[in-house]
Amino acid sequence: MSDIITTAVAAAQQAGVYLLHNFGKIKEVISKGDRNLVTNVDRQAQAMIIDAIKKKFPEHGIIAEEGLTRDVEAEYVWIIDPLDGTHNYIRGIPVFGVSIGVVRQGKFTGGVIYMPFDDELYVAETGNGAYKNGVLIKVSTYRDLKECSASYDSGIRYNPKALLPILGEIADTSFNVRMFGSSARSLSYLAEGKIDISIEFEDQPWDCAAGICLIEQAGGRVTDLSGNPMAHTTIGYIATNGNAHEAVLDIVRKYR
Repeated sequence: MSDIITTAVAAAQQAGVYLLHNFGKIKEVISKGDRNLVTNVDRQAQAMIIDAIKKKFPEHGIIAEEGLTRDVEAEYVWIIDPLDGTHNYIRGIPVFGVSIGVVRQGKFTGGVIYMPFDDELYVAETGNGAYKNGVLIKVSTYRDLKECSASYDSGIRYNPKALLPILGEIADTSFNVRMFGSSARSLSYLAEGKIDISIEFEDQPWDCAAGICLIEQAGGRVTDLSGNPMAHTTIGYIATNGNAHEAVLDIVRKYR
């Protein structure tokens, strides 16, 4: 592994251990907006990760969920979600993780997702494949939507009039639909072939940057909601095993 990926892995695992130790012990929950929450644990985990990056790569840029953006024009930019699945974490649901993506000159070149409750470490680097706990992983090979399992945007509450028709058609044409409440969980499952489709409409870069590299290196495809390549500033995405991508795009485009 490169020094960048080694640093990302160590930071993700350190933060993940901290999340696990504090699971069920939250001291502070703050509202960031309409049903969007942050805890003292998110902020401390983020501080750990950023400290590790600054020590090793002080010249790199950072985009982090909990209020830090710096040097975004740098050659390398780290995109961090210290606790993906905050609402699950607050409610005692053990579906949450740490997500650290690395972008070089606008291209997704590295991704680390750590799911501490299950001790699952996902690592991807451009040209080196995608791995779960050191074992090479690949996306599924299903083509027909009737065989595919999909993860759908759990933030449907923000825009139900627009998103319910799409959900209805996905539910009608696919094998089944899940809502995990964590993009790190959805995207890591997709990369290892446990699900085949993931659709998110309002996900921010920190939600998906690590997962994009992971899925691409596992043989899948990620685009924006119109089918265009992802940028590290894109909001919303369609991620699939590649085989089902155009069929999903056709459904989403109908309603947008």
